[in-house]
Amino acid sequence: MSNIELGLWSFPVVLLLIFLRLPIGLAMLIVGVGGSWLITGSINPMMAQFKSLTHGTFANYSLSVVPLFLLMGQFATIGGMSAALFKAAATWLGHRKGGVAMAAIGACAGFGAICGSSLATAATMGQVALPELRKYGYSGALATGTLAAGGTLGILIPPSIILVIYAILTEQNIAKLFMAAFVPGILAAIGYMIVIAIVVRLKPQSAGQRERASRSERIAALAGVWPVLLVFIVVIGGIYGGIFTPTEAAAIGAAGTGVIALVNRGLTGKSVTEAMLATASSTAMIFLIVLGAAALNSFLAMSQLPQFAASWVTAQGFNPWVVLVAILILYLILGCVMDSLSMILLTIPIVFPMVTALDFGLPPDEFAIWFGILVLIVVEVGLITPPVGMNLFVINSMAKQTSLGQTYRGVLPFVWSDLIRTAILTAFPVISLFLVRLLF
Repeated sequence: MSNIELGLWSFPVVLLLIFLRLPIGLAMLIVGVGGSWLITGSINPMMAQFKSLTHGTFANYSLSVVPLFLLMGQFATIGGMSAALFKAAATWLGHRKGGVAMAAIGACAGFGAICGSSLATAATMGQVALPELRKYGYSGALATGTLAAGGTLGILIPPSIILVIYAILTEQNIAKLFMAAFVPGILAAIGYMIVIAIVVRLKPQSAGQRERASRSERIAALAGVWPVLLVFIVVIGGIYGGIFTPTEAAAIGAAGTGVIALVNRGLTGKSVTEAMLATASSTAMIFLIVLGAAALNSFLAMSQLPQFAASWVTAQGFNPWVVLVAILILYLILGCVMDSLSMILLTIPIVFPMVTALDFGLPPDEFAIWFGILVLIVVEVGLITPPVGMNLFVINSMAKQTSLGQTYRGVLPFVWSDLIRTAILTAFPVISLFLVRLLF
């Protein structure tokens, strides 16, 4: 069997191991190390390469933003920022038809701006918003579908852990990627609110209304979200003002949310320990996947599969847009069975050289940023696509009275919104690149 054939076989083997319930990071690690051994024919070079690979992977300075952004999200939760965001949004929007669900979307967008994790956003806002949605008569399908979709804003609105990983894999500027994600993130939130407005008009029984808040209540609720705005301005403003690097901004953001949590009396010895343990657990899981992907990608580089795939696609003379659409469809399919980080780490080393060899009429750096946003969006769709959308399970586990089937039905309109938005952003790259061109 040739080296290229070994590379091709690695993908079905990884998927088979995942279906056998082996952890994704471990599955990629086993295939990567085993494939390298088959190519070199000796255990010694493979073990030496694995030693340097481990150090090279985790010595990457940019990866330190991952635990820092996760810790910032933990401190924001125990500091009551998620509750303040939802209260403010519900006070301003709750009296409208579907307004409490729209408020949940707005709160998810705000929390995503200081979190960076989709699952953390979904879990946090689920705890805050689900009781309120039940209180005002929202159906289980609409309530869980809204929160599952809203959770995806955690990785779309900067800062985003997935974008950090993509930037490292493709050697792109993290700050530019964050800026490019702003407009698509806002469009996502608006699209979800439009979906809610349509659903509650087609099915009036699926949502109730809360009483209109007074002017003083609105102002008081709005005043409660100033810590979120402060953290966001300091972190993102510091990055684009050239004051901080993304890693330094993440550290300052984590420290800032910790201070706010302390002032709000949410930071105790017990809560700090829980936040640290949760951050360490999530970081360890992410880093195991990163290490497994690094081993697999090292094997694929040895097999010459990425270069072969890029040369083959170029030689066939395919229309670049056909290739791009096919890749995006592949991501949507993979999203039904894999988590977002694994998809990025498993596929980018193959598809990125392939698409960069094609001509889309954009400079290489702009194309890499635009392609990263498209990948981020379709990965986000995978988080809410049945049967294995991770956000669906997170939210459904909190809604004991709602069946998983109801959650599936409730999220489908939001999936259609995502697909429409993906088509628009694919057809018009300038939407994603506008702010990057303006500021850089």
